[in-house]
Amino acid sequence: MNKVDAIVIGGGQSGPFLAARHVGEGKEVVIIEKDKLGGTCVNRGCTPTKTLRKSARVAHMARRAGEFGVKTGPVEVDFAAAMNRMQTRVDNSRGGLEGWLSNLDGLTISYGHGRLAGRHEGDFRVEVSNGDVFVAPTVYLNTGTRPFVPPIPGIDAPRVLTSTGLLALRERPARLMVLGGSYIGLELGQIFSRLGSEVIVVETGPRLAGREDLDISNDIEAMLVDEGLDIRLGTGVNQIEALDDGVRVTLSDGDVVEVDYMLVATGRRPNTEELGLDTVGLNTDPRGYIPTDGELRTEVAGIYALGDINKRGAFTHTSYHDQQIVWANLHGESRSADDRTMAYAMFTDPPLGHVGIHEADATRLVEGGRDISVASIAMKDVSRAKEESETTGRIKIWIDEDKGQILGASMLGMNADEIIQSLSLVMAAGGTIHDIFWALPVHPTITEFFPTILSRRKPLTAG
Repeated sequence: MNKVDAIVIGGGQSGPFLAARHVGEGKEVVIIEKDKLGGTCVNRGCTPTKTLRKSARVAHMARRAGEFGVKTGPVEVDFAAAMNRMQTRVDNSRGGLEGWLSNLDGLTISYGHGRLAGRHEGDFRVEVSNGDVFVAPTVYLNTGTRPFVPPIPGIDAPRVLTSTGLLALRERPARLMVLGGSYIGLELGQIFSRLGSEVIVVETGPRLAGREDLDISNDIEAMLVDEGLDIRLGTGVNQIEALDDGVRVTLSDGDVVEVDYMLVATGRRPNTEELGLDTVGLNTDPRGYIPTDGELRTEVAGIYALGDINKRGAFTHTSYHDQQIVWANLHGESRSADDRTMAYAMFTDPPLGHVGIHEADATRLVEGGRDISVASIAMKDVSRAKEESETTGRIKIWIDEDKGQILGASMLGMNADEIIQSLSLVMAAGGTIHDIFWALPVHPTITEFFPTILSRRKPLTAG
């Protein structure tokens, strides 16, 4: 049995960096990782998909070359080369993380499944499937999530894949069905379409990206349809039948479709059911997430839940921010996850960027008597977008007129993932639209157009 100062279960985007901070102060810390350091982001999420997205964008722009006065021959995608480029980036990223952590004095990495096993002399006992046993007064849970696979007959067919299996392919699917019309499904659907696959997206809801405003959802659908994706809304999958070289899918509308592979992108579920939480009296909510307070402390003193499992934002940036909050509070600075303004992006091309409230939230505020305005413009009316021939999408900003503060913004358009952060920073700093009016912008950019957009804002009326 090894006595340490802190135990981190899960090597994602929160725990390892918090562990490194602790050992920097002379503490003894162990990271227990079941699979590979870096978690979903490095191994199965952000790093591989954004690397592959670039290959897909290059192919897409090459096909559009004639629009810009550039002559090219037929555009061919070497699918295996694109996938191998992606894997090289993943391996290098994870290798850098492993090398850094392995060289930190005071840090031990134990590979295996970690599980709480009650207490030992007041400390928490954690057992690892490789036989290691550790005890510590503090435990950080950072075990992330995994794809949710719905109970559809035949969904265990060999060619029905989650995002992990899809990214392992080295032979391009001729036809790919994506089950799920939200962020992961749309990103990968567009990527594989641009790499040369025929893509069918099946979404049970009435629209794509159902969390977003209706006009944004409609823009996303129009963008993907224009690129050749087959979008099926308001329908689900009743049955899947394995074929020698693919799957036969029976949709709820009666249509039967044969494809080479199916991607299941119907959400994610937390990795908490095998953590031995009951041995220390720690409960989850009905969906398996671990409730925390704003400082990421669970109901059991000494145990923290970080990242996706605390249901405070299933993003790499929220996970990393979690460890910043914990560290600040451990060192006398009061920080809370309750105070942060949520910002995120969907990395289609062009991407979606969002911060703060949505239109439905703004409408409810109006119904409650608040004076809210909305500023909006289509990207086709933004000069820089026209110059770049990147006119898909729109910008929407909601403003509290009494305080002059931005409450939220959505942007679908070129560089939206970067541009949205300029508004996020204004919001985080407590700035107002008047600060934006008097800030000196760079020309020619999209961000410089914000004062013009804001000056055209209009009162938002109740639904």
